[in-house]
Amino acid sequence: MKQAYLEVTFQKGRPFAAYLHLPHSAGARVERTVEVRRGVFVDFDAGGKAIGVELPAPAHVEPEDILAALVEVEAEPVDLRELAPLRAA
Repeated sequence: MKQAYLEVTFQKGRPFAAYLHLPHSAGARVERTVEVRRGVFVDFDAGGKAIGVELPAPAHVEPEDILAALVEVEAEPVDLRELAPLRAA
């Protein structure tokens, strides 16, 4: 996958969970998951590259926290507009 995208899951009309897919090579698989910030879990492949961000309670996470987590794990930056659906939900 070449471009990041956000997937939000709803339950009873409210955001239940979200996943930010980060650019990665085809066939990359999650080897470990680390909570980088409160409520922000980053998935890493076998080579230690961040390939996704899990948000089990997206309503309780600020987009700025997600961006800061990406910096902490040295992942490619994401445009803040990509995270706008979290606020719209």
